[in-house]
Amino acid sequence: MDTTILSPADRDAIAAAVGAAEARANGEIVTVIAHSSDSYADVALAWSAGIAGLALLTITLASGFYLGLIDRLLGLWAHDWTAREILEFALFVGSVKFAGMWVILLWRRLRLWLTPGRIKAARVRARAVAAFRLAAQGRTQGSTGVVIYLSMAERRAEIFADAAIAAKVAPEIWGDAMHAMLAEIRHGRVAEGMVAGVAHVGQVLAAHFPRESRGPNELPDGPIEL
Repeated sequence: MDTTILSPADRDAIAAAVGAAEARANGEIVTVIAHSSDSYADVALAWSAGIAGLALLTITLASGFYLGLIDRLLGLWAHDWTAREILEFALFVGSVKFAGMWVILLWRRLRLWLTPGRIKAARVRARAVAAFRLAAQGRTQGSTGVVIYLSMAERRAEIFADAAIAAKVAPEIWGDAMHAMLAEIRHGRVAEGMVAGVAHVGQVLAAHFPRESRGPNELPDGPIEL
């Protein structure tokens, strides 16, 4: 199954936008698109443990009702439950609830939906920082690299700039680029969104780092898919 996000035409369009932006500024733009920034397996584990714990708490608070229900279902008469049988019953219920919730959360979309927004934002930011360090930080002669990072599953984006740019451009300046990019992506136009984001970043770079002469292309223009 093809899991690529961008078509060849999309990749060419983004690369062309990066080339056009870099032609007007002394900076290098790298675009990174990830399917997801994390598996959120720990979130599934937490939900599964929480559901199992809730089931055990319910049994504890209404033990008489549930043990009586088991007696009726099994056709037992005045059964005297031993401590071991009660513990085995609790272990069985807890295990079934845990396993059931884990299996349900194998559905990635539900797992993402149940993940708090602050956790998703933190994971996206951490992955974006890692991508920035690998793809751009310190890799240009004048420390003028910018990474535009998009995480599709979380529908979030980040923009990070290398030292020389960060010293002159406040992080909030990238807000227009983020807005232009996400406005297109929300409608399923990923390539168009990245092109819009690149154009806005290029405008900022041209204003603060106008190109005086054509130097070498130090970083790739084409998008990186993770």
